[in-house]
Amino acid sequence: MPDGQRSPTTGSGQIVVSGLTKQYKNVRAVNDLSFTVEPGRVTGFLGPNGAGKTTTLRMLLNLVTPTSGSATIGGQRYSDLTHPLRHVGAVLEASSAHKGRTGVNHLRVIAAAAGLPKHRADEVLELVGLTPAAKRKFKGYSLGMKQRLGIAAAMLGDPRVLVLDEPANGLDPEGIRWMRGFLKALATEGRTVLVSSHLLSEMQLLADDVVIIAAGQLVRQGPVQQVLGAMTQGARIRVRTPQAEQLGKTLREQGATVDVDEQGVLLVSGLEPPAVGQAALAVQAELHEMTPERPDLERVFLELTAGKAGIR
Repeated sequence: MPDGQRSPTTGSGQIVVSGLTKQYKNVRAVNDLSFTVEPGRVTGFLGPNGAGKTTTLRMLLNLVTPTSGSATIGGQRYSDLTHPLRHVGAVLEASSAHKGRTGVNHLRVIAAAAGLPKHRADEVLELVGLTPAAKRKFKGYSLGMKQRLGIAAAMLGDPRVLVLDEPANGLDPEGIRWMRGFLKALATEGRTVLVSSHLLSEMQLLADDVVIIAAGQLVRQGPVQQVLGAMTQGARIRVRTPQAEQLGKTLREQGATVDVDEQGVLLVSGLEPPAVGQAALAVQAELHEMTPERPDLERVFLELTAGKAGIR
């Protein structure tokens, strides 16, 4: 950060959630949750509605008091940071501001309150592509522009750690692509980036690691490719053939699981493509398609979280 305003970074920037629990009157929103988020990587924080994601993020930022357990950033609680905005940037919802205030003035107010130089407002507006709208009033901002303004506010202190809850809401495809490149670049600089999102196809492109929770508990954590690789037993092969009944019977005899979709396509699991091809040759089945389908993040997510939306 310019002018020597940035404080020394807090530890490594690693986020550690340990045994975190939040019990409301009749609902346990988070239940003995533990995971880590490493610097230099984008970590996707995923879960169904009611899984406890937002509650977890709010406990991490000391906006909600845990019933038990802890959440630290670089070894410290957020509330113990001397200059939190210079260590952690957070967006838990689309930015809110006085409707009559311009985007740049909104950021200058936040900067002044945090003891940051006035020119940081202009710098972060440029960073998020909002310079042309700097002097527009907040009431004229679209939801996507409000999201960018929120990220600009989070970046005012040039933080080591960024925590974002559904940052792509309201962004068009171009905005989502910008967001992906922006967050990846921050992680490349060695920052810690934790992002919750329901856009699973986008998270597969964006995230290096994922933390998947359901019913307030950890379901799976690890690098995206490792999580997908753990589900390779669910890989299938799409097979279209006029001799579907005969080929299906042969494949089942060889130990494969064969389902048939509404178009009559065979969905084969338990065999590799060469074995399916050999079976088709043996029964002289004419193949119109044979396409391996590897599990994507959406399919893995749905399998891991099925029936686990929340705790009552």
